Amino acid sequence: MFSLGMSKIERKRLINLCRLAVANFNAGDWQTLGAHTGEMSVITNHDRLLRSLSFNDPDYSGNAHAVIFNLVEKDAQNLQIIEEYIHEMYGEPADIISTASSRTRMVTFAPAVFEVPEGAVETDLVSVMTPFSAEFEAVFTSISAASAEAGFRALRAKDIWQHSTVIQDVFSLIFRSQIVVCDFTGKNPNVFYEAGIAHTLGKHVVPITQNQSDIPFDLQHHRYLSYLNNSEGRQHLAASLAARFRSL
Repeated sequence: MFSLGMSKIERKRLINLCRLAVANFNAGDWQTLGAHTGEMSVITNHDRLLRSLSFNDPDYSGNAHAVIFNLVEKDAQNLQIIEEYIHEMYGEPADIISTASSRTRMVTFAPAVFEVPEGAVETDLVSVMTPFSAEFEAVFTSISAASAEAGFRALRAKDIWQHSTVIQDVFSLIFRSQIVVCDFTGKNPNVFYEAGIAHTLGKHVVPITQNQSDIPFDLQHHRYLSYLNNSEGRQHLAASLAARFRSL
């Protein structure tokens, strides 16, 4: 599918554009894109694209990806044309805050409490939300090791100081992250709040805990990783997290 000698950055751009097209495009957008690229036949001759869009069929996402890949395979310059059209119609990358890959209704909102940071999602960033306590230092070390093994980097809000309020740094970190690890050990209210922010922003949230009963009722239907806070337990946690990060 990527037989164009594309760079890693270009491949990421293409995948992100496919996601945005799936989330936002209507039939008119597809036809307009066909006109812009001079490849209207790619749109109109696809036997499932517009039909699956019209009937909200589950194969629509795959059809949309196939069409955009086809457009770029025909002419590498179409990548820029597609990108310019999507950003003109639906905003710059910094305006897209969701990392969800499924076809969902897009919600645009302006937070009243937080400042929306500059820049877009950093696809290699894992943010870690734990209670501010010395007993979680070794846990964070294990999460960092898992992140590095899977090709990510891990950060905590306590390790950065960009704003006068801690919660703004927390929000900015979650906003920029691809994945958010939330440790619910001890039923810490700050971590609950941070998990709510992450879910609202459409992040991949990975819950972990030392005690199953510390998972709040509203989140018990989500899968989580349980661990023991000792050397062997943290080693097992790191291995499980690395596998989960790679799958995401």
